[in-house]
Amino acid sequence: MRAAVTGGAGFIGSNLVDALIARGHEVTVVDNFATGKRGNLNPAATLVEHDIREPFALDADVVFHLAAQADVQTSMQRPEYDAAVNVVGTVNVLTAATGAQVIFASSGGAGYGECAAAADESTPFLPLSPYGIAKKCGEEYLAGWNRIHGTSHISLRFGNVYGPRQDAGLEGGVVAIFLERMARGEETVIFGDGSHSRDFVYVDDIVGAALAAVGRSGGPFNVGTGEDISIAKLHEVCARVAGANASPRLEAARLGDVHRSVLDGSLIRRELGWSPQLSLEEGLDRTWTWTKEAVSA
Repeated sequence: MRAAVTGGAGFIGSNLVDALIARGHEVTVVDNFATGKRGNLNPAATLVEHDIREPFALDADVVFHLAAQADVQTSMQRPEYDAAVNVVGTVNVLTAATGAQVIFASSGGAGYGECAAAADESTPFLPLSPYGIAKKCGEEYLAGWNRIHGTSHISLRFGNVYGPRQDAGLEGGVVAIFLERMARGEETVIFGDGSHSRDFVYVDDIVGAALAAVGRSGGPFNVGTGEDISIAKLHEVCARVAGANASPRLEAARLGDVHRSVLDGSLIRRELGWSPQLSLEEGLDRTWTWTKEAVSA
């Protein structure tokens, strides 16, 4: 299979690229290194250094579209930039991917807004940030392309993804932020009272969902565990894994942050045979091992 991964030098993208190459596929990475890192690049992949805000061409059987402006607070402050990357960029990917299936990384966490219960795919998208709005726009473009061109593009609505290579400098990477600060012996911060909760999914499970979508149709599909973990509880488990004792400092909650986000993954289990394989503690333990090595390097 000839696969292209936009954002293939980023956190999720580079893990996906490694999995594709390990399976013997031919992989092209499209990245402009706005947030991706050259150190994440798999040497067996072909690099196309490009900003998806500009048109381009691809020759692939499947395109995993992971390149994004993925920071909620940036989208609140610069909605025009967020839309340029996440909406115009997605249109450019669809135009470039003529003849290829596109698998789009959408966001359940930012898309559904407040979740009184685990959101399934029939739950209305009521995003509280321009980032979530842009992801919904991307989904609509994929669905429209399917109607117009008879394609089988699929949107995957990710929960809160964590794992090795996540950037602690980006707002969404709360696990990376907690573990890196613990590794450095620095103070940790929780925005709000710690009761905010999220559906945390380990990156290898996300990769598994993306691979399960190849050659299939349907969706959108939630990719989550169905269990929401409070940020206070997450901090507690991170501290246990890291052997840290200090309590976090509490600061005011931020505009655009939903209070509760949790995804019902029943549909993807039934139709694509995917389910998460790692518990939170197992995933955090693997992430802590990687974080310690990265901090000491």
